Amino acid sequence: MKIVIQRVSEASVVINNSEVASIKNGLLILLGIINEDSQEDIDWLCNKIVNLRIFPDKNGVMNTSLKASGGDVILVSQFTLHASTKKGNRPSYIKAAKPDVAIPLYEKFIDTLQNVLQKPIQTGDFGADMKVSLLNDGPVTIIIDSKNKD
Repeated sequence: MKIVIQRVSEASVVINNSEVASIKNGLLILLGIINEDSQEDIDWLCNKIVNLRIFPDKNGVMNTSLKASGGDVILVSQFTLHASTKKGNRPSYIKAAKPDVAIPLYEKFIDTLQNVLQKPIQTGDFGADMKVSLLNDGPVTIIIDSKNKD
């Protein structure tokens, strides 16, 4: 699994001109899934997300976790995170899991993240054409691949 975490002061997701998710301070997380991903990847990433100290403390130093900050989350599935641009100019998405594999893992990711965070998160709609807006705070953007844990 590959995620892009963006610390935001606001973010939203619109589908068919209707807002389906909206947060103020928190994280917008883009999630890419491959066939080899498992609950182990989900558990590791969810714990990393919740405990990553990327929110400012009282002195303005990035030393506070999502959980401690009380921030909210929008999670959006994004198969293009696994694009291969090695050959030619048209990206290949062959590594990205097909919906029959990706959807159950995406749903497990949502459930696990909510359990670890101990509050509901908001999401986009898997496979939908989404308009994602955000105001990146910092800017803070972090990419994490569960297959590359160093």
